[in-house]
Amino acid sequence: MGKRIIQQARGKGSSTYRVKKKAFRYKIGYPKELNEEGKVVKLINSSAHSAPLAKISAEKKSFYIPAFKNMVEGQKIKLDGKSIKKGSILKLHNIPIKTKIYCIESHPNDGGKLVKSAGSFAEVSKKVGSEVYVLLSSKKEKKLNGNCRAVIGVIAGEGRLDKPIVKAGKMHHIKKSKSKLWPRTGALKVNAIDHPFGSGRGKVPKPKIAKRNSAPGQKVGLLRPKRTGKRK
Repeated sequence: MGKRIIQQARGKGSSTYRVKKKAFRYKIGYPKELNEEGKVVKLINSSAHSAPLAKISAEKKSFYIPAFKNMVEGQKIKLDGKSIKKGSILKLHNIPIKTKIYCIESHPNDGGKLVKSAGSFAEVSKKVGSEVYVLLSSKKEKKLNGNCRAVIGVIAGEGRLDKPIVKAGKMHHIKKSKSKLWPRTGALKVNAIDHPFGSGRGKVPKPKIAKRNSAPGQKVGLLRPKRTGKRK
C-alpha cells in the first residue's frame, strides 16, 4: 500500500506541515486615520517576519510596522504627513524624489503591502500628475496612487543572510517557524512509492503534463505550461 506524497500531506494540513498561529499574531498595517504623533512602545522579534516589528501607539490606537534602522523604544515618530524624518508615515505625493521608503501601500488605505522584508527599501523615482513612480528593491518601477502611504527609512535587520547557518538544526527551526518545506528532495531521488517520478529507473523522465483537475498526488511535472513541445 502506497503512502501520501509530500504535496498530499501538506494539503491535508496536519501538525507536521502547519505553521503555528502564534507566529502570525502581529498584523502589519496602518489605521485609516493617523494622528499627529506616535510613540514606539516596544520592539518585537516575530518568528513569522524577517525584520523586527515595532508597536506604535497613537491616541488609544496601536498598530505594528517593520522597524526602521536605528529605531529605539520610546522614540517619537511623526504621522502628520509633513515632516520628512525617519519613521514618518506620509502619502507618496508628499515625499520628495530619491527618498528611501518602505511598507508601501499598493492601494490607498490597504495598510502596506510592498517592501516589508529585512534590510530592504524602495525609492521615489518620479511624479506624474496624481501618480507616483516608485523604484522597488527588485529594480522594477511601479506606478502607484499618490494617496498611498509609506514609511520613510530603511527596514532594520540588514545582513541577516550574510552570517552562515552552519548547522542543519538551525535551518530546521527557521523553516519550521514559517511552515516552509525543508529539506527539499528531488523527485527522482525518492522511492517509487513516494512520487510518480521516484526510483532509480529512468533518470531523465519525459516531461509529464498534469491534468488541470488531477488530484494533488498526481499533479506533478509541468503544471499548466504555457507551451509544450520542442523549441524551434
